[in-house]
Amino acid sequence: MTRIISSLAEISDQYDAVFCDLWGCLHNGREPFPAAVAALRAFRARGGRVVLLTNAPRPKSSVAAQLDAMGVPHDAWDEIATSGDAAQLALVMGAVGREVYFIGAEKDEPFFTDFTPDIAAVAADQPPVARTALDRAQGVVCTGLRDDLTETPADYRAELLMAKTLGLPMLCANPDIVVDYGDKRLWCAGALARDYETMGGRALYFGKPHPPIYDLARRRMGDSAGESPRILCIGDGIATDVQGASGEGLDVLFITGGIDTAAFGADSARPDAARLAAWLAERQLSPAWAMGHLG
Repeated sequence: MTRIISSLAEISDQYDAVFCDLWGCLHNGREPFPAAVAALRAFRARGGRVVLLTNAPRPKSSVAAQLDAMGVPHDAWDEIATSGDAAQLALVMGAVGREVYFIGAEKDEPFFTDFTPDIAAVAADQPPVARTALDRAQGVVCTGLRDDLTETPADYRAELLMAKTLGLPMLCANPDIVVDYGDKRLWCAGALARDYETMGGRALYFGKPHPPIYDLARRRMGDSAGESPRILCIGDGIATDVQGASGEGLDVLFITGGIDTAAFGADSARPDAARLAAWLAERQLSPAWAMGHLG
């Protein structure tokens, strides 16, 4: 049974660390949520560790720079683990070949060059990965739409059909289907990967809800072999944050005022308990906790 709470502080003493989603929980793509920042700072002040766990298709350094630009203080988090990081590791290991076709925005270019030391060490021992034309590729790397402000997945149908005909696997660097950017809803790489699978293509995923990003988060948090920290996942995505935490056997705080806020009543800060219970029952998922907005 999911319990609705009013603040992270109500349950924070039950956990040693949190894996916190970004979009919809800590910020809206343009600015941070002050109450969420305060909650994470307070959690760290009492000795907890915070790993920002995001399906962003960019490496840790790019996400950190974005947070700096927004004004998210460094004392609100300890580490960052991104879907881009986990997918980069698969890329350098040759998961979709050494000659790849790229679908993504200019802002995602660092995916091919900006490696954290742990991934760079692996890449140094592997043959290089090069980008090429679709008809010469061994695989497809998708970080998202080239222009997510104007395009939709339908714009990529011809490319995806060609890739499927060629039998190319797709590395999806962001399993999210959509994300809210301010008051605008944008399509993500997961929408293209979903369409590709519908066509009969094969997509590989490394962000939430899939295990690689959780493994990466634990390593970056610095777990030792003897530790079993009590981890709370925080997120607004039922199919990513909640399902991923469930698969890992971790408790999750579901933020109802995020991407599915319309399902829980008119007041995004106060989810209707009956609506929430019915909505979760339909999806056969039961997060331990829920609240409107992280605070």
